[in-house]
Amino acid sequence: MNNEHLLKVDPVPNVIIKRGPLRSFLITDPCDNLSSLRTVTSPKEKLLVAFLLIFTAIVRLRNISLPNSVVFGENEVGTFVSQYVNNVFFTDVHPPLVTMLYAAVSSVFGFKGFFNYGDIGTEYPANVPYIAMRFFSATLGIMSVLVLYLTLRVSGVKIAVAAICTVCFAIENSFVTMSRFTLIEGPFVFFMACAVYFFRRSELYLPNSYKAKKSLVAASIALGFAVSSKWAGLFTIAWAGIIVLWRVWFMIGDLSKSIGSSVKYVAFHFTCLLGIPTIIYFLIFSLHIKTLNANGISSSFFPAEFRKTLKFNNVIKETVAEVAVGSAVSLNHVGTAGGYLHSHLHNYPAGSMQQQVSLYPHFDQNNKWIIELAERPNDNVTSFQNLTDGTIIKLRHLRTGCRLHSHDHKPPVSQNADWQKEVSCYGYEGFEGDINDDWIIEIDKKRSEPGPAQEHIRAIETKFRIKHYLTGCYLFSHPEKLPEWGFGQQEVTCAYFAREDLTSWYIEENESEVSLPNPEKVSYKKMSFWQKFVAIHKFMFYLNNYMDTSHAYSSEPKTWPLMLRGIDFWNENGREVYFLGNAVLWWSVTAFICTFIIGVAVELLAWKLGANILQNKHIINFHYQVFQYLSGFVAHYLPYFFAGQKLFLYDYLPAYYFGILAFGHALDLISTYISNKRNNTGYIVVVIFTIACFHFFNEHSPLIYATGWSSNLCKRSKWLGSWDFYCNSLLLADSHYELNIE
Repeated sequence: MNNEHLLKVDPVPNVIIKRGPLRSFLITDPCDNLSSLRTVTSPKEKLLVAFLLIFTAIVRLRNISLPNSVVFGENEVGTFVSQYVNNVFFTDVHPPLVTMLYAAVSSVFGFKGFFNYGDIGTEYPANVPYIAMRFFSATLGIMSVLVLYLTLRVSGVKIAVAAICTVCFAIENSFVTMSRFTLIEGPFVFFMACAVYFFRRSELYLPNSYKAKKSLVAASIALGFAVSSKWAGLFTIAWAGIIVLWRVWFMIGDLSKSIGSSVKYVAFHFTCLLGIPTIIYFLIFSLHIKTLNANGISSSFFPAEFRKTLKFNNVIKETVAEVAVGSAVSLNHVGTAGGYLHSHLHNYPAGSMQQQVSLYPHFDQNNKWIIELAERPNDNVTSFQNLTDGTIIKLRHLRTGCRLHSHDHKPPVSQNADWQKEVSCYGYEGFEGDINDDWIIEIDKKRSEPGPAQEHIRAIETKFRIKHYLTGCYLFSHPEKLPEWGFGQQEVTCAYFAREDLTSWYIEENESEVSLPNPEKVSYKKMSFWQKFVAIHKFMFYLNNYMDTSHAYSSEPKTWPLMLRGIDFWNENGREVYFLGNAVLWWSVTAFICTFIIGVAVELLAWKLGANILQNKHIINFHYQVFQYLSGFVAHYLPYFFAGQKLFLYDYLPAYYFGILAFGHALDLISTYISNKRNNTGYIVVVIFTIACFHFFNEHSPLIYATGWSSNLCKRSKWLGSWDFYCNSLLLADSHYELNIE
């Protein structure tokens, strides 16, 4: 292949339209040589690919050891890696695949898990193979660049333009920064990119052919890895499903194809796209659950049935089944992971200013309460008496002597909720209490075990509600946390209207001086894999929905396409790692998306007015490909507008990746049309754009590699005033900085 051929080879075949009995129709089957036109086969192109890999490796691996301390995000991922190495159970907001891979890499290099990652800036000791883990992430980042090139080629971009666009992607500051550290997003983008490539590659072959099915299976495996790394992989699966339906729409209009072949196509695609990722997801979680078999801090937020299956757990082996008046008990909340009904010697700062009541997830003597009959408080119990449905009781706190109490005060956190009242602990030793201490037991027969547990209170087996005698509200808790004065524990209130599970309780520990002869003991049943799987996902949903959404560098999705602000990953001694995209490419992608939407609207209007549109094969391919990639952009961007969790600029990267693929076709169209009219002028325009991308990358590279730069250069590099990387702490000149380093 000569140089001219490298520039001129046309991978877009002619569109074939045939005349049918009643109408013309489009032939949807690919031409015989399409796969050879759009895959890497020639020696010169293979040499080009090798050059792209070497160039990307230089960009991604440069100074991979800097900084030699923990950066933003590595502290969280690193903590989980340590727990993996030590088999200690934990749960993250993300599925576990990427953390498992980092743990495997660290184990190969001798990491024993004995390092407290602590805060950002904590220096790595010699026994932590942080460079190996970063190298693993960077390697996947390098492969992502190769996959982007192959994807552009598969979708019909010319070799030269695909290479130029790949270079722009290789020097995209945000992807470079993200791939150089031990983070979730770099590997996730790689898996997603592989899924996109293999899914698009399946289109090069006849539907239902062996090669098409093989590519689809590979895409489905990559989708399984993607969704096992981050739930955003579900957006990629949704995108693939949309494209399948879109392709089928064209296949139905192709009169040369039978309906049966279209049905087979849909059935196989959806079986693969849904079935294979699901199997992989379950397998990853099965390995996750089997590996993390030791009790840890995170396990305290899980049901006792779950914790019982872990080594070194502190779950009671058994407790007395029958609960009686006078028993000292701990009450566990059913509807949340909050834990036990708790009180301690600290008062509310407002409202009644009485002693705090909360939920606390750990074992503590402050979780113990004495059950008393409402009409006989402080009575010395001498005979056994069951607690049945409708029994009116008081709950006296064992350590402080005060009683569980509710009254007409607003709760400490949920002050704007008129349907909730404050719950406090009121009284002292010897005090008989008042009517606001009285509660009615209501056994929840739907949630209780069959048999005696539905007739009277039995430890573990009976689920019940506790209704305030005077006001009629129910003892309630929800995931809202008390502020610092409440030690971040979960709020407990008395609610008039609430989900039943949020007002349901059960007794775990049961101790009594008065008991039946040879008292029956009960214990928790061990959870099955499926029950554990469900419990873990409930907690993951809880973390995603109720974790603190405020952060100094969090941002809103509406700001992402304009890149109004980056993220400070690390800052020390005048050096900084600041997550920022390549503004030339970033803003060009945003501008192109807006222009394309406006252009399509104008084309539709022109078509309505009778104009002929989409007549040229390059224009048709451009619209066909860009529509697919912008569908991916929307699928990975729009859901974040409805997300309640904390969001960062890097959450935009999957959508941005699709935007870059679409923009690659824009560059291809520019090079095709301008070059056809004026020799290779179009390629010159594309090269000038690449030079502009490289200028931005080079100018802002100190923010990637944590190298020194002058205060003046730093200030000139702030293209937007909202980019808040630090310049004032830097030295004035590069020469002075170098002297300082020495």
